[in-house]
Amino acid sequence: MAPSVNAPRRAALLTLGCARNEVDSEELAGRLAGSGWELVDAEDGAPDVIVVNTCGFVEQAKKDSIDTVLAAADVARPAGAKVVAVGCLAERYGAELANDLPEADAVLGFDAYPELAERLGDVLGGHAPAPHTPADRRLLLPISPVERPAATADVSVPGHDWVPDLAGVARTRLSGGPVASLKLASGCDRRCAFCAIPSFRGSFVSRPPADVLGEAAWLAGDGVRELVLVSENSTSYGKDLPGGTRALVDLLPRMASIEGVERIRVSYLQPAEMRPDLLTAIATTPGVAPYFDLSFQHASATVLRRMRRFGSRTDFLDLCARIRALAPEAGIRSNVIVGFPGETEEDLAELEAFLTGARLDAVGVFGYSDEDGTEAEGYDGKLDQAEVGARVARISALADELMEQRAEDRIGTDVVVLVERSADDEDCAGRAAHQGPDADGESYVVAAAEDGPDPESLRPGDLVRCRVLDTEGVDLLVEAVELVRPAGTGALAASASG
Repeated sequence: MAPSVNAPRRAALLTLGCARNEVDSEELAGRLAGSGWELVDAEDGAPDVIVVNTCGFVEQAKKDSIDTVLAAADVARPAGAKVVAVGCLAERYGAELANDLPEADAVLGFDAYPELAERLGDVLGGHAPAPHTPADRRLLLPISPVERPAATADVSVPGHDWVPDLAGVARTRLSGGPVASLKLASGCDRRCAFCAIPSFRGSFVSRPPADVLGEAAWLAGDGVRELVLVSENSTSYGKDLPGGTRALVDLLPRMASIEGVERIRVSYLQPAEMRPDLLTAIATTPGVAPYFDLSFQHASATVLRRMRRFGSRTDFLDLCARIRALAPEAGIRSNVIVGFPGETEEDLAELEAFLTGARLDAVGVFGYSDEDGTEAEGYDGKLDQAEVGARVARISALADELMEQRAEDRIGTDVVVLVERSADDEDCAGRAAHQGPDADGESYVVAAAEDGPDPESLRPGDLVRCRVLDTEGVDLLVEAVELVRPAGTGALAASASG
């Protein structure tokens, strides 16, 4: 049966890339819902338009984004629906992408976001806007995060009587569960030689603290127990605010005091910007996970300088030691790039020595590849791809061995696990404080200690103290000792569910 002429238009959103993109999609969903659109599933919801939020960071991500647009077109075309590409790839390549990808009915950059509902309406009416012409966004006005009515009170003043305006949050969650990302800032002012992100994401812009806290309270009211703070560089948060870079140190305890929030996790930290006060705040503030997502990238001082970064093996080992002096069980994770132009065997050995000494909980290993418009694209000393691949395999094997050893060190210790899947989903699993989302391993609740809760009874959102029995790679096998707090407790969560 044909839909009523008065029926709301239907949109589906597909998201590629990082947690920051996931938040962008939920903000776009909020804009569409606020304009009367219905949000539906791409395959089962009979959408009028499928919006693909693309990633443009590295070659594989670009390919995945293009493949997703093509797959969306295969779904949309038989039903007469449209496909629109947005996100980083669309912003970065604009008209070039539109020309090479005719399967997309429109390619929209970031400047189209405030009027997305109108632009999608234009597409459905056969009047697709012209693709934008990409420009270096560092030379334009910064891309500020979505302005919200809640961002009014000055919560930087101790003792300020602040009440969040939950109705003012312009975001619609696209997936449930007890964990959600929360954007601290947009853009980046660093000039790493291998990275193109600042050119299409723009300069660094912090969100006002009241804005962040208002959205945190709204998420807690939606049943979120863990908030993952994301940005391109969280250590820079506040540098453009009146209180300066101490803003994050002041923000964390205030966020942890929000009813329903059990754990806060800070992501995307720059080692060279890790000030002692921020290190201490993350390691010791109740309710904040002692978890350090540090972007080391390498450990050879020579390679780091060519990358336009700072530090050395000695500096980074000292940072890890200072973290563990404050929080011995802290989780430390990082990414490294191998095969960077000019990287020697001595440089690679320096990286191996760092990884061996640092005992990181999780390491992502990536092979260098040229990125359009970056400084490193013009460097000499490029390694052939076979050699880069060999170095990736070599460092990955070492990293895997060291990560497994680090997990084994936790056998016999207690961890607090936030349950994300129940036994109804085949296994009861979640993450401990040292385990970040997606790539740092999980904790599987496989048994109950004497007087401990039955794993079959645990539900997503439960917080459970567990004892580590064994490991499988970086995953922990744990027994439930006691329920710290059941899901759905707290005033905000109760009001949301009622």
